[in-house]
Amino acid sequence: MKLHLPLLSVAAAVVLALTVSGCGGAAEAGPGAPAGNEVKELRYQGSANNVTFPELAADLGYLGDLKLNWVGNTTSGPQDIQSAATNQTDFGGAFSGAVVKLIEAGAPVKAVTNYYGSDEKTFSGYYVKADSTIKEPRDLIGKKIAVNTLGAHHEAVINTWLTKNGLSQDDIKQVQLVPLAPNDTEEAIRRGQVDAGTLGGVLQDRAIEAGGLRSLFSDVELFGTFAGGQIVLRNDFIAKNPTTTRTFTTGVAKAIKWAAETPRDEVIARFTKIIDSRGRNESTANLKFWKSPGVPDAGVITDEDFTRWEAWLSSAGIVKDKLSPSKYYTNEFNELAAAKKG
Repeated sequence: MKLHLPLLSVAAAVVLALTVSGCGGAAEAGPGAPAGNEVKELRYQGSANNVTFPELAADLGYLGDLKLNWVGNTTSGPQDIQSAATNQTDFGGAFSGAVVKLIEAGAPVKAVTNYYGSDEKTFSGYYVKADSTIKEPRDLIGKKIAVNTLGAHHEAVINTWLTKNGLSQDDIKQVQLVPLAPNDTEEAIRRGQVDAGTLGGVLQDRAIEAGGLRSLFSDVELFGTFAGGQIVLRNDFIAKNPTTTRTFTTGVAKAIKWAAETPRDEVIARFTKIIDSRGRNESTANLKFWKSPGVPDAGVITDEDFTRWEAWLSSAGIVKDKLSPSKYYTNEFNELAAAKKG
């Protein structure tokens, strides 16, 4: 039985990352190794009942001779990139702000492609009961909002929305964010255990279908189509395995592009085949609600993917000075980025 990897604090992740970065890990080739001697098997964490873009890339044949080695399912984005930073896995993905936080804390990782985001079909909404007295941002002062985890995408979106609507940081501190499993959020809103909550994907579709909830706003209403998070690799892995890094990154980008351009029914059929064939005792029931990849421009990263959150990152004390996006990412290994630039 595969087990979740342990959740590490950022500080612990950085210490371990700095410790292992100079050592030979389970998936590290030697310094300056020829392309033929580079790592060909990448360890990663998956997501139950879902197909990740690296998994889709592998199934579509976009990873060439690279293999993916599933070591369990992630518990959150921050945990996923911490596992990559500490050499428990070779890559992981998380919200842009979590990537910044990890790198600012000293972790030797770099983002190589976007992997999730929001568009008009796929987005996160923030809901209250239909008869709630909460009508505008200021009404949330003193109230509770359910989010999947603290210090990540939803906290940043909520903070940004409240800030743009005139609330001070002192006001915002009075809005209580409550970590809650996404599967439990709808019921918690309906029972009044929280005053508002975050819903996305199939959970959002089902809640809307059931009625009785009202949308306050959505992240796509706030930002338009945008990338929300990136896949990172360790700097030493990139340095020792540049060809593998390029094959992997470009393969993921091609998978995102394929999902964006392929008829929806075909994408769902492919996802169903992948889940059925991997034998993890999962359900494919929710795949019918899939609408779009939500990732713009085949995963190409831009400065704005990080500067979008600068005010929140500063208010949270994650960055002290002006944000320098170039230190967090590279498009060097995404061949679709070069094609777009050319």
